[in-house]
Amino acid sequence: MNKTHLTETRFSNLELSDSILQGLNDAGFNNCTPIQDKALPLLLRNKDIAGQAQTGTGKTATFLLATFQHLINDDDCKNAGGRTTQGAVTGNEQIKNPRAIILAPTRELAIQIHKDALLLSKYLNLKFALIYGGTDYQKQLDTIKSNIDLIIGTPGRVIDFYRQNAFTLDNVQVTVMDEADRMFDLGFIKDIRYLLRHMPTPEHRLNMLFSATLSYKVTELAYEHMNNPVLIRIETEEVTSKAIQQSAYCPANEQKMPLLIGLLNHYQPQRCIIFVNTKRCAEQLDDTLNANGYKTAALSGDVPQDKRQRLLNDFQENKITLLIATDVAARGLHIPDVSHVINYDLPQDVEDYVHRIGRTARFGASGEAISFICENYAYSMPDIEEFIGQKIQVKAITANLLADVITPAKRPLKPKTAYQGKRTNQDRSRKPTARS
Repeated sequence: MNKTHLTETRFSNLELSDSILQGLNDAGFNNCTPIQDKALPLLLRNKDIAGQAQTGTGKTATFLLATFQHLINDDDCKNAGGRTTQGAVTGNEQIKNPRAIILAPTRELAIQIHKDALLLSKYLNLKFALIYGGTDYQKQLDTIKSNIDLIIGTPGRVIDFYRQNAFTLDNVQVTVMDEADRMFDLGFIKDIRYLLRHMPTPEHRLNMLFSATLSYKVTELAYEHMNNPVLIRIETEEVTSKAIQQSAYCPANEQKMPLLIGLLNHYQPQRCIIFVNTKRCAEQLDDTLNANGYKTAALSGDVPQDKRQRLLNDFQENKITLLIATDVAARGLHIPDVSHVINYDLPQDVEDYVHRIGRTARFGASGEAISFICENYAYSMPDIEEFIGQKIQVKAITANLLADVITPAKRPLKPKTAYQGKRTNQDRSRKPTARS
């Protein structure tokens, strides 16, 4: 790993318990990243923060370490006072869980946070519950009833279990809202506010909020539900990392596929994510690239959770080297060693561009981001360049970059339902009824 993104501040110089430092040492973490250097000293003194930093800069470790230390301090206070340590339910003692809650906008991000939590809490006696929609309903419900210390989850499933009285929020001491701007994008903000209103008041808990951008709506949320948070911005003058080499090509629509395969042949990427705007385009790319000798996987919003995790594991383990994804994968995926990101379709939201290319050049590494300014989405580029504050180099499409493309066999058509066949004049004239 490139160490140039680290500061001189060592974790051992912070007010962290020996058990936490031992876990950090085993994980190979010695020096703080900039966001950790600025945020942790405040958090360890129980000061709320709202932090803005690029993806891959150590935000997750920041809020996990602060949460762990707060819970350890609470355990020490209870033990000193002769009280039962949290998590040990005896006799008819009322369940007190959880003491901390971390909310994430996507299942993938929640899973990654849980994975990091297990790594960093190796020497801590803490119990976690990973809660997200789409799978394992009863298993998650049983876990959350077992008097755990920390819930890591997505808002919808957490609220579902809370309304079933599976746990209480009365004893929450630490609250984390990760990727708050994405919470707004996905329409979770009402759920977030619902949960926050049922917790102790902001003055009686440690609050952390992290976001790629501290927009007006995000800072408004922070001041409404946090206790005078300190705003911390890292590298605000650079929306995108200097470690990402950005370039673009201007293909005609019929040149996009030959150019894509030509670039893949040229760069032979170690691990590459290709972003598209629609599920249909993802399927077409998947079929064509496989027909041309590339082993790929397509990830879109309607892929079942178990299959999604299997595809991501295959990508992380290099069983496949090309992941085709819609914006469902633009955030929350902490995949190391992604050497290239290709925007086959330019995103229609400028912030999505930043989050897409942020999948490469993580944790001090370098990476390359290539965008296609095609006929359908060219209008997005001026807004993207204005947002990131720089011009993206446009390269010439040379003949050697346009590969010959093998056309794949067509996918089998899905079986038609009774009303998917050719419509008759009677069908066209039939007005919808209340039943339909």
